[in-house]
Amino acid sequence: MPDRFVRIALGVTLGLLVAFVAQPYILAFLYSADSPRAVTARGDLSALERSTVDLFARASPSVVHVFAQAAAREQSLMEPDDEFGQFGQGDEGGSRQQGGSGTQTGTGFVWDAAGHVVTNNHVVEGATKGGGSISVRLASGEVVSARLVGTAKSYDLAVLQLGRVAKMPPPLALGTSADLKVGQSAFAIGNPFGLDHTLTTGVISALQRRLPTQEGRELAGVIQTDAAINPGNSGGPLLDSAGRLIGVNTAIYSPSGASAGIGFAVPVDVVNRVVPDLIKNGRVRNPGIGIIAGQEAAAARLGIDGVVVVQVLPGSPAAQAGLTGIDRRTGEIGDVIVGANGRPVHRLADLTAVVEDAGLDKPVNLLVERDGRVRTVRVTTADVTQSRL
Repeated sequence: MPDRFVRIALGVTLGLLVAFVAQPYILAFLYSADSPRAVTARGDLSALERSTVDLFARASPSVVHVFAQAAAREQSLMEPDDEFGQFGQGDEGGSRQQGGSGTQTGTGFVWDAAGHVVTNNHVVEGATKGGGSISVRLASGEVVSARLVGTAKSYDLAVLQLGRVAKMPPPLALGTSADLKVGQSAFAIGNPFGLDHTLTTGVISALQRRLPTQEGRELAGVIQTDAAINPGNSGGPLLDSAGRLIGVNTAIYSPSGASAGIGFAVPVDVVNRVVPDLIKNGRVRNPGIGIIAGQEAAAARLGIDGVVVVQVLPGSPAAQAGLTGIDRRTGEIGDVIVGANGRPVHRLADLTAVVEDAGLDKPVNLLVERDGRVRTVRVTTADVTQSRL
């Protein structure tokens, strides 16, 4: 009896072992999908998905790929090709440099029915020096030449004029940046790493950021977003959920050189003020009072809280109002601006923000300190494009 039980147990164990070993082969024989599988019905897209798909379908035909070819130059054998334009912490974060070709690429979008295209100044800047050329590839694939209409370095904006096209793309719908809320959806369309018409999504992460520009100024009111922005996105549109333009993507914060979810866009209300000036005049009129301000670091070392007036430009509103700069003979400090239109002024960006909010030919009330005494000085802003402020 025990021998029989042992034989049965060994047989069952052997059968289970065989079944275990044979299982993959049995499953493969019985259930292998050796012909195309039936497609499972998906059902309708969600309302959010439909909205995003429709947004891209409406906006993407207006987004273009910009190629700025610098003037030819001889490349040293010791100079390496750069596959991607390097950009890092706080740099302009979207243009892409094609290795060895001297071509800077970025994104732009159609502004009006006349074929004006808005992009970043740093995308086309190389082509503006020494006789370079600019071309644009439309969403249809058509490549056309473009000429530079005007640039505004203080805002990192540029306007191009498309050459003859088979069919002019529609302008983007325009929104406003005045009523944006942190947390609302944001959508970026661009050409990251040369990949045409890429859509990235996110939210508005912060408002009223300040971004340094090439002119020693700071652009106030900048939009921060976590929608991915990479090399090639520069100059592309930032859109709201209605598909309206709310900003122009211009920079990222990235210690690693790739998108870290901190991108910046020039607010559309600034764009809508600057671009018409560029189209009409080829340059933007900068409201100012006609001073050259001292370096903030030097003022801080001296314990000065405010904007030190280094020089007053002749004939400027500041000169007419009697402001005084540093005495060149003695080095004695003259006026220090500590307030403007009821707002404190700690640094140049504070004063710039007040003056730009006021606009051209508008009065600004300055609080000016000299020899320990504070007085109010009324100045009227003017176009002082060539001065610091």
